[in-house]
Amino acid sequence: MAVRRTRPPQPLAPHGIPGHLVEFVEALRKQGIAVGPSETVDAGRVMSVLGLTDREALREGIACAVLRRADHRDTYDAMFDLYFPAALGARTVLDDDASDEGLPPEDVEAMRQMLLDLLTDNEELANMDERLAAMIAQIVEAYGRYNSSRGPSYSSYQALKAMNLDDLEGRLLAGLLAPYGDEPTPTQEQIAKALAAQRIAQLRKMVEGETKRRTAEQLGRDHVQMYGVPQLAENVEFLRASGEQLRQMRRVVAPLARTLATRLAARRRRSRAGEIDLRKTLRKSMSTGGVPIDVVLKKPHPARPELVVLCDVSGSVAGFSHFTLLLVHALRQQFSRVRVFAFIDTTDEVTELFGPDADLAVAVQRITREAGVYTRDGHSDYGHAFVSFLDKYPNVLSPRSSLLVLGDGRNNYRNPELDLLAHMVNASRHAHWLNPEPRHLWGSGDSAVPRYEEVITMHECRSAKQLASVIDALLPV
Repeated sequence: MAVRRTRPPQPLAPHGIPGHLVEFVEALRKQGIAVGPSETVDAGRVMSVLGLTDREALREGIACAVLRRADHRDTYDAMFDLYFPAALGARTVLDDDASDEGLPPEDVEAMRQMLLDLLTDNEELANMDERLAAMIAQIVEAYGRYNSSRGPSYSSYQALKAMNLDDLEGRLLAGLLAPYGDEPTPTQEQIAKALAAQRIAQLRKMVEGETKRRTAEQLGRDHVQMYGVPQLAENVEFLRASGEQLRQMRRVVAPLARTLATRLAARRRRSRAGEIDLRKTLRKSMSTGGVPIDVVLKKPHPARPELVVLCDVSGSVAGFSHFTLLLVHALRQQFSRVRVFAFIDTTDEVTELFGPDADLAVAVQRITREAGVYTRDGHSDYGHAFVSFLDKYPNVLSPRSSLLVLGDGRNNYRNPELDLLAHMVNASRHAHWLNPEPRHLWGSGDSAVPRYEEVITMHECRSAKQLASVIDALLPV
C-alpha cells in the first residue's frame, strides 16, 4: 500500500524553510503563545539538526524550543499540523491487489468493517499509522467533501458521522474481549475499554487533522486558524467556555497570580523612591555646610486596602465569577482583608468558604448549595441583592475598602436600585465592576449596564487574559 500525493496549487513555503519557520512563529504569537527571538533561533537549530524527514521528531523538537507551558501544547499541535502538514494536495491509496477507485460513497458498512479489521488486527497503534492515515484520506475524500460558497471544502462532522464511531467502538470492544470468553475479568474489561477508547480517539483526531489540512489548502491557513485551532485557556471567553475549558482555565490561575504579584512587587520597588523628606534632608546637610549632598526620602507606606467582592453566581456568569474568585484568593496577600459576598437575587457572605486551606474548586461549588444566595425566584436580581447587602451588612464598606462587583448586569427588567449602588460606591475608597459580556452587548435586552455605568466604573473582562490585565491595573501599589 502506497500513498500518492499531488502538488498543491501554491507552494507550502514560498519564502524557503527559514522564512516558513518565521511565519510559523508569528502565527504562534498571534494565537497568544509567547515565542521570543532566542526561541526562534533555537527552533531553527532544531530544524537544521533533525531535518524534515521525520515529522513527529520535528514536532517534538520545535515544541521543546518554543513552548514554555504545557497547557499551550494543544494549540501548538494544531498550528504545527497547518504549517507542517502530513501531506500536500489530495492523496489517494494505491493497493496492488485492488483498484484505486477508493471507497464507494454508498458502501458505508464496508468502510466501517475495513476500519474495524484494521483496528482489531494491530495491537500497537504505531503499526497501523501509515495504513490508517491512507484510509482516513479516502474516508475524508469520499464522505467529508462538500461544496461551499467558496468552493469545495471538507467536513470532519460528515466524515465522522459516516464512520459512526460509537458503534465502531462497541464492535471493537467486543472484538478485544472475545479472546477472554464469556466472562472476562474486571481488569480485562477495563484494559479493553481503555484500548478501544484510545484507538477511537486516534481515529477522531486523524479525521479532524486530515480535514483541516485539506481545508487549509482550499481556503487558506488563516481560515482554519480562525475556526479550527483550539484557543489558549486564557483567551477563551468565559461566557462561551465549555466545562472542560473552564477546568483548563482554573489551571492558569496560579501562573496568572504569580505574574501579577511579580508586576506588583516591581511597581512597589519603583514607588519606594518616595518624596523628599525636607526636614531630615536639611538636618543632615548641617554636616556639609548646609549643602544637601545626601537627600533623605520619606519611607513609603504602601496601601493595603480591604477588598469586598460582590459576585453574581447565577448560571449565566457562574464560570466567570468562580474564576475571578480563584484569582482574587490567590492574590489575597496583597490586601489587608478580603470579604466575599455572593448573590443570585439575595446576598450572603461566603468568606468562610475561602479560607487559606480551603479546596477552592469545592468552595465555589458549595456557594449555591449552602449559601443563602436566592430567596425569590432564583433569577438574577441585582437591585434586591444590593438591598439585602446593605440591610444585612451595613458597616462592611468604609474609606479603607475597595469594592469589586462581578456580573453581567442583566437584571431581568427589575429595579436596578441605582441609589443603593451609588451609596455603596461613595462609601468605598475604590469601586469597580467587572463584566464578562462583550461591550457591544451592554444595554441590550434586560441589561442594566448603561444605567450602572452612571455610578460605577465598568470594565470588560471576557477572558482570563483580559481579566488579569484589568486586575493588574487595579491592584494597590
